[in-house]
Amino acid sequence: MKDDRQAFQEFTAAHGARLFRTAYFLAGGDWHLAEDLMQDTLVKVFVAWRRVSKVENQAAYAQTVLTRTFISQRRRKRSSEQPIAEPPERIIEDVDSTVRLTLLAELAQLSARDRAVVVLRYWEDLSVEDVAAVLHISSASVRTQSSRALGRLRVALSEVFPERLPG
Repeated sequence: MKDDRQAFQEFTAAHGARLFRTAYFLAGGDWHLAEDLMQDTLVKVFVAWRRVSKVENQAAYAQTVLTRTFISQRRRKRSSEQPIAEPPERIIEDVDSTVRLTLLAELAQLSARDRAVVVLRYWEDLSVEDVAAVLHISSASVRTQSSRALGRLRVALSEVFPERLPG
């Protein structure tokens, strides 16, 4: 058991930052919801660690658990928590912070499935096939959902920043 805990801690130290980044984008830029999502994911991975430790790509497994946990939480009708459109508590000194915050707000407006497709495909740079495998949908569905979601994001961003986006 002690070796399992140590292996899990090493896994978390090596892959925790990337998993949290994905959780942050899936949560629409809400730091606290991302922390909750990350905690739920790590609990699930730890509970199954003996099986997970034998998997070839443990990081991909954890990312799949993260994405499915996010989608599952969004489907629950009983959840009383509502995300709010506030910037993170930390102030980020960045020239394009307005663009980033607007993008996160618009990303939060997408459905859970569309958001998962966009985050996995473009932030995590997964292939269409990998996203399809994580979400248990066809590659054609990934392409269709990402195209429609990006179209909605482009429209929303072009209304706010007409000078920055082509067309």
